Amino acid sequence: MSKSTEFYCRLPKSVEIFQDFQDITISPKASAECRAALYSKNGRFFAYTQPNEVVILDTLAQAQLYHRIEMPEVFDICFSPKGSFLCLWCKPVQLNKENGTWNNNLKIFNVLTKSIIAEWSVKHQNGWKPQFTSEETLFSRGVNNREIQFFEIDSQSSTVINMNQPNHKYRLDDSKSTFQNFQISPGKNPSLAVFIPEKSSNPANVSIYNIPNFNSPICFKNFFKAERCQLKWNSLGTALLALASTDHDTTNQSYYGETNLYLLGIAGSYDSRIDLQREGPIHDITWSPTAREFAVSYGYMPSETTFFDARGNAIHSLPIAPRNTILYSPHAKFVLVAGFGNLQGTVDVYDRQNKFSKVVTFEASNTSVCEWSPCGRFILTATTSPRLRVDNGLKVWHASGKLIYLKEFQELYSIGWKPQDLSLFPALRVLEPAPEAHESTLEYTAKRDAMANAAATKPAGAYRPPHARGSGNSSAQSTSLHQRELENSIRGVTPSPPPGFTKNGGTTPRHRVVPGAAPVVEKESKAAAKNRKKREAKKGKEQQSPSPAPNTPGNAGIGSNAAAAATAATAAGKSEETSGVVYGGVASLEEKKIRSLLKKLRAIEQLKMKQASGESLEDTQVIKISKEDEIRNELQTLGWNE
Repeated sequence: MSKSTEFYCRLPKSVEIFQDFQDITISPKASAECRAALYSKNGRFFAYTQPNEVVILDTLAQAQLYHRIEMPEVFDICFSPKGSFLCLWCKPVQLNKENGTWNNNLKIFNVLTKSIIAEWSVKHQNGWKPQFTSEETLFSRGVNNREIQFFEIDSQSSTVINMNQPNHKYRLDDSKSTFQNFQISPGKNPSLAVFIPEKSSNPANVSIYNIPNFNSPICFKNFFKAERCQLKWNSLGTALLALASTDHDTTNQSYYGETNLYLLGIAGSYDSRIDLQREGPIHDITWSPTAREFAVSYGYMPSETTFFDARGNAIHSLPIAPRNTILYSPHAKFVLVAGFGNLQGTVDVYDRQNKFSKVVTFEASNTSVCEWSPCGRFILTATTSPRLRVDNGLKVWHASGKLIYLKEFQELYSIGWKPQDLSLFPALRVLEPAPEAHESTLEYTAKRDAMANAAATKPAGAYRPPHARGSGNSSAQSTSLHQRELENSIRGVTPSPPPGFTKNGGTTPRHRVVPGAAPVVEKESKAAAKNRKKREAKKGKEQQSPSPAPNTPGNAGIGSNAAAAATAATAAGKSEETSGVVYGGVASLEEKKIRSLLKKLRAIEQLKMKQASGESLEDTQVIKISKEDEIRNELQTLGWNE
């Protein structure tokens, strides 16, 4: 098998395979809608779907055709552990509405003999995949969430299996109980873990059985607050993590329900609840490839990441940070701890074999897929649809944090490394130097550095609202509302109210306007009509009055004196009118002073009345009364008389 790095990319109507970051030509090429694509777990085969067939490629022959399965409308596929069998989930079709008969839409295809060996009906795509033992001697299926049936298989045989005659079966004793999910362990001695959710007053339960001995469990755990449970075996099949969760938090501390973690071990039949130091949800759990430890990311953000041994004892905790993803490298040399999803996308890489020392931190924003390469030297991050429909593409990073390869796509649906045996790659003792970056990263790196430099050199400046942006006159934009009102007050100008408001602060009614129609004429009130008629009558009288006689030498002095007197009277009238006017909504300084002094006089009168009634006054109040004459004299100087 090749030691080169290889991965695939599934696009809407094509599939691409890259080997050592070079696109290799596959035959035949996908030319229509591709719903699913993946490698077999041993990396030998690669399969993808087309509307009327499933194509299997041989990766040992540079992705050339191995076999075509003529099967229409295949929606999903999966391989058995050794790649000997390919499971197909097709579109379910109801054959008979009267008796509720459906087509056999789930099929197991023997890749080696190129024949279908089993088929049955599964209407729902969720949880459709059959489970195989690691040696591919048995496969299982669930029946109505009450029974698990096991069938013996042989990769070298083309015999069709009778699905009505299982070789072994597990069945619940209680007729009212149902299991929610189950998981077969890896390893040469497979075990079966079954989760039964809580019901009424009965607690939830996780039980482990040796296959095919289902008479009594070898380990079990009862607990409450469990509507769902995620089951995760270690690589040896000797211990199980059960992540139980509920939709609702009875303590009302979280919108996302409650989560609890339990550890069950086959060797010694032990079980325990993992005690976590912080409150909050559990974001991620993962086993080390060595099967001797596991890691948990938990707590309200920023979360904490803690490592435990196989018995559930805490080993080490990382600094608190906004992280929700944990990934071990294949050799368990490095641990990747990242914050994806609705977090920023910061990735930390730690050296597990060097006391959890940090290797590097880098940013991989908008990541929806993150995987270690089989060699343990590269990290693949990708943005895929429909999780995000913009900026789709992939990046390959070296474990040192250096960007090695980049490729962008209009739409990218799935991506994955080609699995390869760990023995092909020597274990890492120290971090190797990063290889030379691919030319595809040069433009991206230059653009990223330019943006970082621009952000560092550009001054922050003051915030300016959108309507004040785009003008070169910054002084005019920074003029405050108080300054504008003060200028209007000095000029004696009352600013006009904004549209929809009156001068006294009220709002004017808004009329509905129909595009293209004639403007609506507002109806005049009775008072307005009366005032309008008065103005028109007065104007008519002025026009009908006789014009004054022209100035003659005899009456020139009289006319000039009369005009001067009229002008003086008008000026005096204006001065009298404007003396009490409040310009710009602000009174004159003299009026303000008079109002203040009168207010003090009223306060003094109240104090004198209290003093006359026999109440005791404070020293400050007595001093205020003694200043009455001083206040009255000041009022007289300002021209105020009682």
